[in-house]
Amino acid sequence: MPHRELSHYAVSVVGADRPGIVAGVTEALYKLGCNIADSSCAMLAGEFAMILIVSHKKPFTKALLIEELKPVCERMAMTLSVRHLPLGEEDRKETPGEICQITVYGADQTGIVYRVTSTLAAHQINIMDLQTKLAGTEQEPVYIMLLEAVLPDGCSPEAVEPLLDGLKQELQVEISVRIVTPVEL
Repeated sequence: MPHRELSHYAVSVVGADRPGIVAGVTEALYKLGCNIADSSCAMLAGEFAMILIVSHKKPFTKALLIEELKPVCERMAMTLSVRHLPLGEEDRKETPGEICQITVYGADQTGIVYRVTSTLAAHQINIMDLQTKLAGTEQEPVYIMLLEAVLPDGCSPEAVEPLLDGLKQELQVEISVRIVTPVEL
């Protein structure tokens, strides 16, 4: 179905983790006749967060979507946010450059995410996905950060590591960069 005939929305749900969150939200979307185009769900500490890009044949309203999802979210004490996506914003964006994965391991400390991401941003390296996790023990916590990024034209994964060398020393962390080969379907 052409995009002009569809309404698109970004739906975000956040709250204390428990079984049944994804099932409850997606059941309401299914009953409404919504299609889920993209989604991401994660448990962060004891919180669960999900964001979905959904579509529905026009005419369809944000108010109706909220009306149907609100009781489901209230029952599970979840926070709901819905944003209408203007025509063109819902289109899947092709990544114009090479994709790489950047991993950071080291002692937990304030500023790791900011320092690494600001360095990447300064070089026009676009972050597509970022995950962090605290591992190790309470006495010796280890901070793990995984980033998936798109490199600008003319930038290779081999050129990214030297950009981050200074941070390795300053933050006393290990940083590695490797290319991610996209899978053709």
